[in-house]
Amino acid sequence: MSTVSLSTALSGMSAANERLRASANNIANVATPGYRRERIEAETAADGNGVTTRVEKLPAPGEDLATDIVEQKSATYAYVANLRVLQTQIRAEGALLDIHV
Repeated sequence: MSTVSLSTALSGMSAANERLRASANNIANVATPGYRRERIEAETAADGNGVTTRVEKLPAPGEDLATDIVEQKSATYAYVANLRVLQTQIRAEGALLDIHV
């Protein structure tokens, strides 16, 4: 299994998980006075393989329920897409091992 594609898919899953966590936290705190929404910023990892994330607190309190719900859906799709990459890698490696044994 390619270490690069494995680390890229795993970092993508981790980033999607962070996006899910932040948007869920925003939704859970929608009625909390003074709560500042979180946003996850992702950037390419220093080694060029995958992504790194950081949490950013938005400057002013407020709610944006529609954005948070869309973020939940988008992050879920990103997580599943990266999971499929991992599953494909595992199947491909298994097929190669079957051929060479």
